[in-house]
Amino acid sequence: MIQRRTLLKSSAAVALGAPGLSGLAQQSVTLKFHTFMAPTSNVWLNMHKAWMDKVEKDSGGRIKFEGYPAMQLGGTPVQLYDQARDGVVDISWTLPGNTAGRFPRIEVFELPFMMTNAEATSKAYWEYVQTMAPDEFKDTQVIALQVHGPGVIHTADKAVRSVGDMRGVKVRAPTRQVTKLVGALGATPVGMPLPQIPDALSKGTIQGCVIPWEVVPSVKVHELTKFHAEFDPAGGSLYTTTFVMAMNKARYNSLPPDLKKVIDANSGMATSAWLGKVQQAGDVPGRKAAVDRGNTIFTVSAAEAQEFRRRSRAIEVEWVEDMNKRGHDGRKLLQAARDLIEKHTRSTKA
Repeated sequence: MIQRRTLLKSSAAVALGAPGLSGLAQQSVTLKFHTFMAPTSNVWLNMHKAWMDKVEKDSGGRIKFEGYPAMQLGGTPVQLYDQARDGVVDISWTLPGNTAGRFPRIEVFELPFMMTNAEATSKAYWEYVQTMAPDEFKDTQVIALQVHGPGVIHTADKAVRSVGDMRGVKVRAPTRQVTKLVGALGATPVGMPLPQIPDALSKGTIQGCVIPWEVVPSVKVHELTKFHAEFDPAGGSLYTTTFVMAMNKARYNSLPPDLKKVIDANSGMATSAWLGKVQQAGDVPGRKAAVDRGNTIFTVSAAEAQEFRRRSRAIEVEWVEDMNKRGHDGRKLLQAARDLIEKHTRSTKA
Protein backbone atom coordinates (compact mmCIF):
# COMPACT_ATOMS: atom_id res chain seq x y z
CA MET A 1 0.00 0.00 0.00
CA ILE A 2 2.86 2.34 0.96
CA GLN A 3 4.64 1.44 -2.25
CA ARG A 4 1.48 2.16 -4.31
CA ARG A 5 0.99 5.52 -2.54
CA THR A 6 4.63 6.45 -3.33
CA LEU A 7 4.13 5.55 -6.97
CA LEU A 8 0.97 7.65 -7.13
CA LYS A 9 2.81 10.58 -5.57
CA SER A 10 5.63 10.18 -8.08
CA SER A 11 3.14 10.00 -10.96
CA ALA A 12 1.39 13.12 -9.70
CA ALA A 13 4.70 14.92 -9.42
CA VAL A 14 5.60 13.99 -13.01
CA ALA A 15 2.13 15.07 -14.17
CA LEU A 16 2.42 18.36 -12.32
CA GLY A 17 5.91 18.84 -13.68
CA ALA A 18 4.78 18.25 -17.26
CA PRO A 19 3.39 21.76 -17.81
CA GLY A 20 6.75 23.13 -16.70
CA LEU A 21 8.54 20.94 -19.22
CA SER A 22 6.05 21.95 -21.87
CA GLY A 23 6.58 25.60 -20.99
CA LEU A 24 10.34 25.14 -21.35
CA ALA A 25 9.86 23.66 -24.80
CA GLN A 26 7.75 26.66 -25.75
CA GLN A 27 10.24 29.20 -24.41
CA SER A 28 10.26 32.54 -26.25
CA VAL A 29 13.23 34.85 -26.65
CA THR A 30 13.78 38.46 -27.68
CA LEU A 31 16.99 39.25 -29.54
CA LYS A 32 18.58 42.69 -29.94
CA PHE A 33 19.82 43.40 -33.50
CA HIS A 34 22.18 46.35 -33.93
CA THR A 35 23.72 48.01 -37.00
CA PHE A 36 24.98 51.34 -38.32
CA MET A 37 22.67 51.41 -41.35
CA ALA A 38 20.01 54.12 -41.49
CA PRO A 39 16.37 53.16 -40.76
CA THR A 40 15.40 54.37 -44.26
CA SER A 41 18.14 52.37 -46.04
CA ASN A 42 17.59 49.49 -48.43
CA VAL A 43 19.83 47.33 -46.22
CA TRP A 44 17.73 47.92 -43.11
CA LEU A 45 14.30 47.69 -44.75
CA ASN A 46 14.82 44.95 -47.36
CA MET A 47 17.57 42.87 -45.78
CA HIS A 48 17.70 43.19 -42.00
CA LYS A 49 13.99 43.64 -41.31
CA ALA A 50 13.07 41.03 -43.90
CA TRP A 51 15.49 38.55 -42.28
CA MET A 52 14.13 39.26 -38.79
CA ASP A 53 10.54 38.91 -40.02
CA LYS A 54 11.32 35.53 -41.57
CA VAL A 55 12.98 34.25 -38.39
CA GLU A 56 10.00 35.42 -36.33
CA LYS A 57 7.60 33.69 -38.71
CA ASP A 58 9.64 30.46 -38.90
CA SER A 59 9.75 30.31 -35.09
CA GLY A 60 6.00 30.71 -34.78
CA GLY A 61 6.56 34.04 -33.08
CA ARG A 62 8.77 32.55 -30.36
CA ILE A 63 11.82 34.48 -31.55
CA LYS A 64 11.16 38.20 -31.46
CA PHE A 65 13.51 41.03 -32.33
CA GLU A 66 14.24 44.48 -31.10
CA GLY A 67 15.83 46.16 -34.11
CA TYR A 68 18.19 49.09 -33.64
CA PRO A 69 19.46 50.80 -36.82
CA ALA A 70 21.76 53.84 -36.91
CA MET A 71 23.77 52.81 -33.80
CA GLN A 72 20.74 53.47 -31.57
CA LEU A 73 22.19 51.33 -28.76
CA GLY A 74 25.31 53.47 -28.65
CA GLY A 75 28.93 52.96 -29.53
CA THR A 76 30.48 53.42 -32.96
CA PRO A 77 30.32 51.30 -36.13
CA VAL A 78 33.87 50.11 -35.38
CA GLN A 79 32.60 48.48 -32.15
CA LEU A 80 29.70 46.52 -33.65
CA TYR A 81 31.43 43.16 -34.05
CA ASP A 82 32.70 43.28 -30.46
CA GLN A 83 29.24 44.28 -29.22
CA ALA A 84 27.96 40.93 -30.54
CA ARG A 85 31.03 39.08 -29.27
CA ASP A 86 30.71 40.57 -25.78
CA GLY A 87 26.91 40.23 -25.48
CA VAL A 88 26.20 43.97 -25.46
CA VAL A 89 23.81 43.03 -28.29
CA ASP A 90 22.66 39.63 -29.52
CA ILE A 91 23.25 40.13 -33.25
CA SER A 92 25.12 42.77 -35.22
CA TRP A 93 25.69 43.42 -38.93
CA THR A 94 28.87 45.25 -39.82
CA LEU A 95 32.00 45.55 -41.95
CA PRO A 96 34.89 43.43 -40.69
CA GLY A 97 37.05 45.99 -42.51
CA ASN A 98 36.05 48.66 -39.97
CA THR A 99 38.92 47.29 -37.89
CA ALA A 100 41.83 47.37 -40.33
CA GLY A 101 43.83 44.15 -40.52
CA ARG A 102 41.89 42.32 -37.79
CA PHE A 103 40.27 39.84 -40.19
CA PRO A 104 43.01 39.71 -42.84
CA ARG A 105 42.16 36.54 -44.73
CA ILE A 106 38.72 37.71 -45.84
CA GLU A 107 40.19 40.91 -47.30
CA VAL A 108 40.91 38.87 -50.43
CA PHE A 109 37.33 39.59 -51.53
CA GLU A 110 37.97 43.34 -51.27
CA LEU A 111 40.96 43.26 -53.60
CA PRO A 112 40.51 45.16 -56.88
CA PHE A 113 38.59 43.45 -59.68
CA MET A 114 37.87 40.26 -57.69
CA MET A 115 34.09 40.18 -57.39
CA THR A 116 31.62 39.36 -60.16
CA ASN A 117 28.16 39.85 -58.69
CA ALA A 118 27.08 40.04 -55.06
CA GLU A 119 25.05 36.82 -54.99
CA ALA A 120 27.82 34.59 -56.40
CA THR A 121 30.63 36.35 -54.53
CA SER A 122 28.71 36.07 -51.24
CA LYS A 123 28.42 32.30 -51.77
CA ALA A 124 32.15 32.16 -52.46
CA TYR A 125 32.87 34.25 -49.35
CA TRP A 126 30.82 31.88 -47.15
CA GLU A 127 32.49 28.77 -48.57
CA TYR A 128 35.96 30.35 -48.36
CA VAL A 129 35.57 31.08 -44.64
CA GLN A 130 34.34 27.53 -43.94
CA THR A 131 37.22 25.94 -45.84
CA MET A 132 40.14 28.38 -45.74
CA ALA A 133 39.60 30.57 -42.67
CA PRO A 134 37.27 28.75 -40.24
CA ASP A 135 38.67 30.59 -37.21
CA GLU A 136 38.44 34.10 -38.68
CA PHE A 137 35.23 34.85 -36.74
CA LYS A 138 35.68 32.23 -34.02
CA ASP A 139 34.49 34.61 -31.26
CA THR A 140 30.91 34.68 -32.57
CA GLN A 141 28.23 32.49 -34.10
CA VAL A 142 28.34 33.59 -37.74
CA ILE A 143 24.94 33.84 -39.39
CA ALA A 144 25.87 35.22 -42.81
CA LEU A 145 28.80 36.55 -44.83
CA GLN A 146 28.11 38.71 -47.87
CA VAL A 147 29.33 41.46 -50.16
CA HIS A 148 27.64 44.40 -51.84
CA GLY A 149 27.31 45.13 -55.55
CA PRO A 150 30.08 46.67 -57.68
CA GLY A 151 31.77 49.72 -56.17
CA VAL A 152 31.23 53.10 -57.86
CA ILE A 153 33.29 56.33 -57.70
CA HIS A 154 31.27 59.42 -56.74
CA THR A 155 32.81 62.91 -56.91
CA ALA A 156 31.52 66.37 -56.05
CA ASP A 157 33.12 68.69 -58.60
CA LYS A 158 35.31 66.69 -60.96
CA ALA A 159 34.25 63.89 -63.31
CA VAL A 160 36.36 60.72 -63.26
CA ARG A 161 36.76 59.29 -66.76
CA SER A 162 40.29 57.94 -66.43
CA VAL A 163 42.84 57.08 -63.74
CA GLY A 164 44.42 60.51 -64.25
CA ASP A 165 41.22 62.20 -63.08
CA MET A 166 41.64 60.62 -59.63
CA ARG A 167 44.90 62.45 -58.95
CA GLY A 168 44.83 64.43 -55.71
CA VAL A 169 41.07 64.03 -55.09
CA LYS A 170 40.27 63.33 -51.42
CA VAL A 171 38.16 60.17 -51.54
CA ARG A 172 36.55 58.29 -48.67
CA ALA A 173 37.19 54.55 -48.64
CA PRO A 174 35.56 51.94 -46.37
CA THR A 175 38.30 49.38 -45.62
CA ARG A 176 42.06 48.86 -45.55
CA GLN A 177 42.26 47.28 -49.02
CA VAL A 178 39.91 49.79 -50.67
CA THR A 179 41.90 52.61 -49.05
CA LYS A 180 45.03 51.17 -50.69
CA LEU A 181 43.18 50.95 -54.01
CA VAL A 182 42.11 54.61 -53.86
CA GLY A 183 45.72 55.58 -53.13
CA ALA A 184 47.07 53.42 -55.97
CA LEU A 185 44.74 55.24 -58.37
CA GLY A 186 46.33 58.55 -57.41
CA ALA A 187 43.64 59.90 -55.10
CA THR A 188 44.16 60.89 -51.46
CA PRO A 189 42.39 58.20 -49.44
CA VAL A 190 40.40 59.11 -46.32
CA GLY A 191 39.12 56.27 -44.15
CA MET A 192 35.82 56.78 -42.33
CA PRO A 193 32.62 54.85 -41.50
CA LEU A 194 29.66 55.26 -43.85
CA PRO A 195 27.50 57.52 -41.59
CA GLN A 196 30.20 60.22 -41.63
CA ILE A 197 30.12 60.66 -45.44
CA PRO A 198 27.37 63.34 -45.72
CA ASP A 199 29.01 65.67 -43.19
CA ALA A 200 32.47 65.14 -44.71
CA LEU A 201 31.21 65.91 -48.24
CA SER A 202 29.28 68.97 -47.03
CA LYS A 203 32.34 70.39 -45.28
CA GLY A 204 34.76 69.52 -48.07
CA THR A 205 36.74 67.17 -45.82
CA ILE A 206 36.39 64.76 -48.73
CA GLN A 207 35.65 65.49 -52.40
CA GLY A 208 34.30 62.07 -53.23
CA CYS A 209 33.68 58.54 -52.02
CA VAL A 210 33.53 54.99 -53.26
CA ILE A 211 30.29 53.17 -52.40
CA PRO A 212 27.86 50.98 -54.36
CA TRP A 213 24.80 52.62 -55.93
CA GLU A 214 22.55 50.95 -53.38
CA VAL A 215 23.89 53.02 -50.47
CA VAL A 216 23.74 56.37 -52.30
CA PRO A 217 20.25 57.58 -51.23
CA SER A 218 20.67 56.68 -47.54
CA VAL A 219 23.73 58.97 -47.22
CA LYS A 220 22.48 61.58 -49.74
CA VAL A 221 25.50 61.12 -52.02
CA HIS A 222 23.35 61.83 -55.10
CA GLU A 223 22.63 65.26 -53.59
CA LEU A 224 26.19 65.98 -52.44
CA THR A 225 28.04 64.87 -55.58
CA LYS A 226 27.45 65.57 -59.29
CA PHE A 227 29.60 62.93 -60.99
CA HIS A 228 29.62 59.14 -60.86
CA ALA A 229 31.97 56.63 -62.50
CA GLU A 230 30.72 53.07 -62.79
CA PHE A 231 32.47 50.17 -64.52
CA ASP A 232 31.23 48.13 -67.45
CA PRO A 233 30.70 44.58 -66.06
CA ALA A 234 32.68 43.25 -69.03
CA GLY A 235 35.79 44.88 -67.57
CA GLY A 236 35.17 43.65 -64.03
CA SER A 237 34.03 45.27 -60.80
CA LEU A 238 36.33 47.88 -59.25
CA TYR A 239 35.88 46.52 -55.72
CA THR A 240 33.40 45.27 -53.15
CA THR A 241 33.21 45.26 -49.36
CA THR A 242 32.68 42.30 -47.04
CA PHE A 243 30.03 42.17 -44.30
CA VAL A 244 29.35 39.80 -41.42
CA MET A 245 26.12 39.14 -39.53
CA ALA A 246 27.28 37.74 -36.20
CA MET A 247 25.49 36.46 -33.10
CA ASN A 248 26.73 36.27 -29.54
CA LYS A 249 27.86 32.67 -28.98
CA ALA A 250 26.52 32.31 -25.44
CA ARG A 251 23.14 33.67 -26.53
CA TYR A 252 22.99 31.23 -29.43
CA ASN A 253 23.99 28.32 -27.19
CA SER A 254 21.31 29.26 -24.64
CA LEU A 255 18.50 28.83 -27.18
CA PRO A 256 16.26 25.74 -26.98
CA PRO A 257 17.26 23.19 -29.67
CA ASP A 258 14.23 23.91 -31.86
CA LEU A 259 14.94 27.67 -31.88
CA LYS A 260 18.60 27.00 -32.66
CA LYS A 261 17.35 25.11 -35.69
CA VAL A 262 15.36 28.16 -36.79
CA ILE A 263 18.48 30.35 -36.57
CA ASP A 264 20.52 27.66 -38.37
CA ALA A 265 17.92 27.44 -41.17
CA ASN A 266 18.28 31.20 -41.67
CA SER A 267 22.08 31.14 -41.65
CA GLY A 268 24.75 29.92 -44.04
CA MET A 269 25.41 30.06 -47.75
CA ALA A 270 21.81 30.47 -48.92
CA THR A 271 21.18 33.34 -46.50
CA SER A 272 24.50 34.95 -47.45
CA ALA A 273 23.62 34.71 -51.16
CA TRP A 274 20.15 36.14 -50.55
CA LEU A 275 21.56 39.12 -48.62
CA GLY A 276 24.07 39.81 -51.39
CA LYS A 277 21.42 39.53 -54.09
CA VAL A 278 18.98 41.86 -52.29
CA GLN A 279 21.71 44.41 -51.59
CA GLN A 280 22.81 44.51 -55.24
CA ALA A 281 19.16 44.77 -56.37
CA GLY A 282 19.15 48.07 -54.47
CA ASP A 283 21.69 49.42 -56.97
CA VAL A 284 18.87 50.06 -59.48
CA PRO A 285 16.84 52.60 -57.43
CA GLY A 286 20.11 54.02 -56.03
CA ARG A 287 21.37 54.78 -59.53
CA LYS A 288 17.98 56.17 -60.53
CA ALA A 289 18.21 58.71 -57.67
CA ALA A 290 21.36 60.15 -59.31
CA VAL A 291 19.77 60.09 -62.80
CA ASP A 292 16.67 61.89 -61.52
CA ARG A 293 18.81 64.72 -60.18
CA GLY A 294 20.46 65.15 -63.57
CA ASN A 295 23.88 64.02 -62.34
CA THR A 296 26.53 62.88 -64.83
CA ILE A 297 27.19 59.13 -64.95
CA PHE A 298 30.22 57.89 -66.85
CA THR A 299 30.71 54.20 -67.62
CA VAL A 300 34.36 53.11 -67.65
CA SER A 301 34.66 50.71 -70.60
CA ALA A 302 36.40 47.34 -70.37
CA ALA A 303 39.34 48.80 -72.34
CA GLU A 304 39.60 51.87 -70.10
CA ALA A 305 39.39 49.66 -67.01
CA GLN A 306 42.71 48.08 -67.96
CA GLU A 307 44.61 51.11 -66.69
CA PHE A 308 42.73 50.93 -63.38
CA ARG A 309 43.66 47.23 -63.19
CA ARG A 310 47.30 47.94 -63.97
CA ARG A 311 47.56 50.63 -61.30
CA SER A 312 45.94 48.42 -58.66
CA ARG A 313 47.86 45.19 -59.29
CA ALA A 314 50.45 45.95 -56.61
CA ILE A 315 47.74 45.78 -53.93
CA GLU A 316 47.18 42.10 -54.66
CA VAL A 317 50.93 41.43 -54.37
CA GLU A 318 51.07 43.34 -51.07
CA TRP A 319 48.16 41.35 -49.65
CA VAL A 320 49.77 38.01 -50.57
CA GLU A 321 53.02 39.11 -48.92
CA ASP A 322 51.14 40.27 -45.83
CA MET A 323 49.42 36.88 -45.54
CA ASN A 324 52.75 35.09 -45.89
CA LYS A 325 54.21 37.20 -43.06
CA ARG A 326 51.22 36.27 -40.89
CA GLY A 327 51.91 32.57 -41.44
CA HIS A 328 49.32 31.93 -44.17
CA ASP A 329 49.91 30.90 -47.76
CA GLY A 330 48.80 34.11 -49.46
CA ARG A 331 48.94 32.78 -53.01
CA LYS A 332 46.89 29.73 -52.02
CA LEU A 333 44.25 31.89 -50.32
CA LEU A 334 44.03 34.21 -53.34
CA GLN A 335 43.65 31.31 -55.76
CA ALA A 336 41.03 29.64 -53.55
CA ALA A 337 38.96 32.84 -53.48
CA ARG A 338 39.24 33.26 -57.26
CA ASP A 339 38.27 29.63 -57.90
CA LEU A 340 35.26 29.86 -55.56
CA ILE A 341 34.06 33.11 -57.16
CA GLU A 342 34.36 31.54 -60.60
CA LYS A 343 32.56 28.36 -59.47
CA HIS A 344 29.65 30.18 -57.87
CA THR A 345 29.41 32.72 -60.70
CA ARG A 346 28.98 29.85 -63.17
CA SER A 347 26.40 28.07 -61.01
CA THR A 348 24.48 31.30 -60.28
CA LYS A 349 24.19 32.03 -64.01
CA ALA A 350 23.18 28.45 -64.82
